[in-house]
Amino acid sequence: MPREPRPDPAGSDAASGAAAAPNVVVIVLDDLGFAQLGCYGADMDTPHMDRLAAGGLRFNRFHVTAMCSPTRASLLTGRNHHAVGMGFLVDLPIAYPGYTARLPKSAAPLPRLLRDAGYSTLAVGKWHLTPRWERTASGPFDRWPLGYGFERFYGFLQGDTNHWAPQLVRDNHYTEPPAGPDDGYHLSEDLAGTAIRMVLDQHHATPHKPFFLYFPLGAMHAPHHVGRAWSDVYRGRFDEGWERWRERAFARQVERGIVPGDTTLTPRPPWIPDWRALDGDERRLFARMQEVYAGFLTHADAQIGRLLDFLDRIGRLDDTLVLLMSDNGASAEGGQLGTPNEHRFTARMGDTAARNLAALDDWGGPATYPHYAWGWAWAGNTPLRLWKRYTWLGGTRAPLVAHWPRRIRDAGAVRPQFAHAVDLMPTILDACGVAAPDVVDGVPQQPVDGRSLLPVLDAADAPAPRGTQYFEMLGSRSIVHGGWKATTDHVSRGVADEERLLPGSRDFATDRWSLFRLDEDFAEAHDVADQHPDVVGELAELWSDEAERNQVLPLDDRMQERLSAMIPPAQPLPARAVYLPGGGPVHDEALPLLFGGFTLTADAEVPAAGAEGVLCALGDLTGGFVLYADAGRLAFACSRAGDLDEVRAPEPLLPGRQLLGVRYDAKKAVFTLFADGTDLAEAPLGGAFPYTFQHGGTGLCVGHDRGLPVVPGYRPPHAWTGPLHHVVIDTAHDPAPVRPVRDAIRDALHGD
Repeated sequence: MPREPRPDPAGSDAASGAAAAPNVVVIVLDDLGFAQLGCYGADMDTPHMDRLAAGGLRFNRFHVTAMCSPTRASLLTGRNHHAVGMGFLVDLPIAYPGYTARLPKSAAPLPRLLRDAGYSTLAVGKWHLTPRWERTASGPFDRWPLGYGFERFYGFLQGDTNHWAPQLVRDNHYTEPPAGPDDGYHLSEDLAGTAIRMVLDQHHATPHKPFFLYFPLGAMHAPHHVGRAWSDVYRGRFDEGWERWRERAFARQVERGIVPGDTTLTPRPPWIPDWRALDGDERRLFARMQEVYAGFLTHADAQIGRLLDFLDRIGRLDDTLVLLMSDNGASAEGGQLGTPNEHRFTARMGDTAARNLAALDDWGGPATYPHYAWGWAWAGNTPLRLWKRYTWLGGTRAPLVAHWPRRIRDAGAVRPQFAHAVDLMPTILDACGVAAPDVVDGVPQQPVDGRSLLPVLDAADAPAPRGTQYFEMLGSRSIVHGGWKATTDHVSRGVADEERLLPGSRDFATDRWSLFRLDEDFAEAHDVADQHPDVVGELAELWSDEAERNQVLPLDDRMQERLSAMIPPAQPLPARAVYLPGGGPVHDEALPLLFGGFTLTADAEVPAAGAEGVLCALGDLTGGFVLYADAGRLAFACSRAGDLDEVRAPEPLLPGRQLLGVRYDAKKAVFTLFADGTDLAEAPLGGAFPYTFQHGGTGLCVGHDRGLPVVPGYRPPHAWTGPLHHVVIDTAHDPAPVRPVRDAIRDALHGD
């Protein structure tokens, strides 16, 4: 089909009078390692991303922040992440300036600036920039995508979601996926289709108007969800193991100019198992994990290809600056063995090879929420050391591909200049002819830390935009300056296998700085700290200066423990709440805190034909709970990151209106089913009740379920078959066994 000519935007408001304002597409892959794209040395099939590289430029010294929310904040503001309050994840905001998870008004984000300059601004995919307690159906919405300057949004707010049954947002409201897991739905396909429709609508309405599309996929973050047709293509591809794969990837990197020829491939560290020492089942298990990851990547690449083909078809690809990147290095959060359920990592619940083998047949399917073993993360960052969450290069050096046929002249080249995520906003503004304003909405803007990469796109010998850059994540620290890089050996808390196996310091007072000459040592392979103690001292002092300037302090290497220091919600969480059927799922961040004990009561009518269906449900089989009736009998099931605790009544419920529910006694760790104040059955909780059920499933559903079930005995929506008047959650812990059930409903309904 012939391309449509690109109309001349002259005379429009777009891009502040730029002669030919380009469209901009920023594609962010999640947890993708330096060596995991074909164009960066992998043998995994990524033809569409490789096509971008062949027609554009690859950066081999592009850096990010080592975690997702911080990198996204730097990308969209052009500032260092601590300087805009995003020193860590938005899920755990704490009351220090660098860690509030709230972008200040003094750092107006890129979509706002482009929208004001006449661009259409569209976002499709993972957001992860709205702080905890602000993600419920009542907002506030000023830190949702539309509040930051996007005109349209479709995707998910949190750090990951279930690709088979995601929790989705359209603009400023939660919405259901267009199809279910039984219909062949997959999130990546939905996101690509929606992005295409948004751009097509914009193109039909205002073909002269440039657009900014922010397209951050959920891939390649866990869960590694993909259909078997994609993963089975890779059967046997990785049977030789991660060491051999890494050696071959390194050879391709050198051959293709991604890695300098004098680079030293760092050796396998002792905490990565020797593939040759594994038994047959372990090799089969670990190889399958990588097959699923590779299929997931190729599937994501195909969705990117759909978008690129569409832009080409409507004649806008040549005039579009496409930037494709990863937000941090490959993730080792699956631990040494990998896991069928990533939520087990944050819950600090261990995995075994036997458990993983039992889940292997459905690895990547709806019954799993999987993450591969960390040997593959190590290989995926070839030739670099460590991974996501650390400021070694394996956590902070990431792929960056720039494609802009109208501007880039030496297609296929590699750019070696040091660059950082903060440079992307200035680059885009420069390309669009938009000046960064000094004042927005009456608020003076803080200095932009980034510098435009446009000169580097134009000329291979252009100077790097910066010579100094600090890094910090969970206490891991490093700094680049004058061709040197100093990196601490600090091991953060949060991943049990790392705490147990990784060498290094657990105390900031005893941290050791290693020193590397990056100009000569691409992979941080040769520590020369002992030869240059003066340089180490200077760089450590410079890091402290940068930390002070950017609000990095105080240092904190905790992960889960930050829960105790979190900024509380603006509206106190209820101790008792009533939920009516007919609404959408209630976000779990709006629910009473359940881990200290609760009573969950449903005022329901059991039909004459018998009780059946869901009274209420939260989450799914990877983490959540459900109160329901099965074959007439009341039942409650709780999945703690896949470990299932269940209690069932021995007899069917009698017909008629009654109060049905479950009590959780946290002191005794026991669930008790009841009907009208009479206890029916009890069962112990097999472990600690979760503080949160994570964000892979969905919020509280009343009278039905959605997405995937908590237990395999039913299929959502599995609605309650009789009238359901309301559900009450009560965490007040009244010791009377009967009275509070009815009184809790009465008091909650009357606001007492």
